[in-house]
Amino acid sequence: MERPEWIMYSNEEIEELILRFNREGKSASEIGIILRDTYSVPNVKKVVGEKITAILKRNDQSEEYPEDILNLIKRAVNIRDHIKENPKDLHSKRGLNIIEFRIRRLGKYYSKENKLPEGWRYDPKEAALLVK
Repeated sequence: MERPEWIMYSNEEIEELILRFNREGKSASEIGIILRDTYSVPNVKKVVGEKITAILKRNDQSEEYPEDILNLIKRAVNIRDHIKENPKDLHSKRGLNIIEFRIRRLGKYYSKENKLPEGWRYDPKEAALLVK
C-alpha cells in the first residue's frame, strides 16, 4: 500500500513524535492511538515502513519487556490484591489462574524468540515489584 497523500507529516516528523511520546512514558499502543486520532496517521507501518516498536528499538528506547506480557502481569497483580481482600471470590481466583497461564505461555514464546532474558520465569512476588 502506498502512502496516503493527505498525510501532512514526513517520515522524520512521525519518528520524532514517536520518540517524544515514548520519552513522555507512553506505550507503543498508546503512541499509535495518539498518532491515529490526533495526527491523522492511520497506520505507522504503512506510512513509515516500520512498526513503532522497531523505531523505538532502532533508537535504543525500547522496553525491557514486551507490552502485552506487562499488561497481563499488571492485571495479575491487581487480581492478587483483590483476592487478599476478598478470599472467597472464586471467580477472581479462576480468572487469576487463566491470566497466569497466559503469562507463562507468553513467557515461553518470548524466551524462545529472545525477547525476554534467558531463564525468565513468572513469579508473582517479583511481578509485583516489576509492575510497581
